[in-house]
Amino acid sequence: MKHKTFFWFFLPTGLAMLLFIALPIVSVVLQSLFVEHEAVLAVVENCGPFGCKQETTIDQSATEALRAASPLGQFAGLDIYFNRGHLATAEVADAWRTRSGLGSFLATINNLPFYRAMSFTLVYTFTVTPLLIMLGFAIAVGVNSLHRHLKGLVIFFSLLPMIVTPLIGSLILFWMIDSRGILGSAIQWLADDPTLSLKASTGLTWAMLIVYGVWHSAPFAFVVFYAGLQTLPKDTLESAMIDGASRWEQIRYVVIPHLMPLVTFVMLIQLMDNFRVLEPIVGFSAEAHATSLSWIILNDLGGETRLLSSAAATSVLTIIGVSILLSPVLVRTWRDFHSKAE
Repeated sequence: MKHKTFFWFFLPTGLAMLLFIALPIVSVVLQSLFVEHEAVLAVVENCGPFGCKQETTIDQSATEALRAASPLGQFAGLDIYFNRGHLATAEVADAWRTRSGLGSFLATINNLPFYRAMSFTLVYTFTVTPLLIMLGFAIAVGVNSLHRHLKGLVIFFSLLPMIVTPLIGSLILFWMIDSRGILGSAIQWLADDPTLSLKASTGLTWAMLIVYGVWHSAPFAFVVFYAGLQTLPKDTLESAMIDGASRWEQIRYVVIPHLMPLVTFVMLIQLMDNFRVLEPIVGFSAEAHATSLSWIILNDLGGETRLLSSAAATSVLTIIGVSILLSPVLVRTWRDFHSKAE
């Protein structure tokens, strides 16, 4: 393709990426370096029948003039990134100096909001991603081996979790695990403990959030792998059968290698989605036991005092975290591409 032809072909996509990806990221980075101006206070004297007294009030005109002169706010540099609400470098250094062991150090920093959210985010990401890939692959292989009259019905039910809105799906599961719900009552009966509550334990809450993440995202992996199975070379599979390969050997040596590019694709998409986990935490009302980086952003933007700079700094740290997670997969994909090209 000629350079001029490629330029006009890529121009619409490039403009869209610039407007909807690059510029918002630059805007967020700039916002994370500034804090809002403090209100300008003025001391006024109010006199009445019983004398005069001084009161401190907010000078609205001076405050508005200050904000108009510097709309982004007061420059703070990287202070927001290092404060207690984010990387908390001073608190981490103090915890390291006063540590009595690695366990005490981890327990101390886990009480900091950013690291508490990061710990759940990483556990959720690295648990849900491989489980949903394995489950989606198992469903795809199972459906592909069904009779053609049954495939349509099974595919429909397999896609239901993906059709349901994430927040609605998490709310439904949240009601089901309630002590009065069908799952909560069944677990209490099986454990012979009428006081058992999945919502009262941090570990059980994390487990339920992970179960929901796998349940909701597995249909996406199933669709991708099922589509890939339709392109599986039948000659290769028949040759393996003739050579006496068992069902497991066919899957291991023929099916899985054929689907590896799709596995990489699903892994990239799900790593990004799972690292930004938010809806299950909101739907399960699990803020007391589990928070994520996206939840911190939502919390900073909510309420009467919107902490725009804090939310922007957390957003930048989230982008950096996603980039670090994806870099090994992208590097491996790049190397495989070049090795095949050579």
